[in-house]
Amino acid sequence: MGWETILTPELAWVAFAATLAGLVRGFAGFGTAMVFLPLASQVVSPFWALSIMVVMDVIGPLPTVPRALKDGHPKDVLRLTAGLLVGMPIGVWLLTLMAPEVFRYAVSIIALVLLVALIMGLRYRGTLTKPLIYGTGGLGGVLGGASGLAGPPVIMLYMASTHSAAVIRANLMLYLICADALMLLLFAVTGFITLTPVVMGLIVAVPYLLANMVGAAIFKPEYEKAYRVAAYAIIALSALTGLPVWD
Repeated sequence: MGWETILTPELAWVAFAATLAGLVRGFAGFGTAMVFLPLASQVVSPFWALSIMVVMDVIGPLPTVPRALKDGHPKDVLRLTAGLLVGMPIGVWLLTLMAPEVFRYAVSIIALVLLVALIMGLRYRGTLTKPLIYGTGGLGGVLGGASGLAGPPVIMLYMASTHSAAVIRANLMLYLICADALMLLLFAVTGFITLTPVVMGLIVAVPYLLANMVGAAIFKPEYEKAYRVAAYAIIALSALTGLPVWD
């Protein structure tokens, strides 16, 4: 592997996408995949986009973990992760059947559908039972393995709950770290991951980490609505620009 295969104009675009994703993730607790994948998949293949994302996303949010462990419900995160263990291998298998264009349409459309649902307030109003949490984690695993978007089912579930913004943000933060770590492990075991996107992921992890810290520093529960509006706007723009129709 030569540095000429890494230090390319594509890397600059990927780093820009990582920075935007880090800002959203830092203050919203979610949104990395919805921002990063539609943008990154414009210049790299689906497997590379996923590989870069899971590498940087395992590293980037680490400074926010202590606060998330304090604010969140780790037992529920473990239940979600148990569901991931079952669902994600199925999703990774589905990913091997996808063409790059299908992948790009999938991540953009999923991001837009989730965004519309959140804005319209289409949420689950019931009790967060243990079976529901396990099942939602499993659904997130299938979706995450197939498209890199493990968050939407869990985001919908928790944003519909009676938990405070701090608890929701913390649980999503911890869950998505677990999802990325598991995806990275699956890619390594199945041989999908290669050295070049790993190195690219480590490089863009630096601006992503810094952007995470900035986003987390400006998060204030009392200004949650303003931050959500900004996050939704960035997610919408990224998802729309990621559609292959613009090629």
